Order: sequence, then C-alpha cells, then structure tokens
Amino acid sequence: MVVETLKKNTSRHMSKKFRFLKEVYWDNEGIWSKGFFVSTVGIDEAIICRYIQSQEKEDTGQTKFEF
Repeated sequence: MVVETLKKNTSRHMSKKFRFLKEVYWDNEGIWSKGFFVSTVGIDEAIICRYIQSQEKEDTGQTKFEF
C-alpha cells in the first residue's frame, strides 16, 4: 500500500536523522499511527474532525510533543 510505504520510509529516515526519536518511541513500531484518511470529494470539516478525534483515542500511549 502506498501510504504504508511512505510511512515506513519517512519513519526510517527521520529516525536516522533525529536520533532522539529512538528514545521517545520505545516500542519500535515507528513514529506514525496506523490509520490514514483519504477522500476525493464529499467531505466536510465535521467528518475530518470526527476522524481526528477517533485517531486521538486510538493513538493513546504515543508521545505528545509541545511546540
């Protein structure tokens, strides 16, 4: 799958460039969540917000960064 490949490759490259990520993500599953959202037409802001909220519940345990 295209998205899975992109996530694996970017995770690997980011881990090499930013060594501290290995300390932050202890489970070696990568830095990205498993989900992704794709749509061509017919969505609105409410649908996107529901997806983001569901991802927040699924991604519990991931490190939260403050910017």
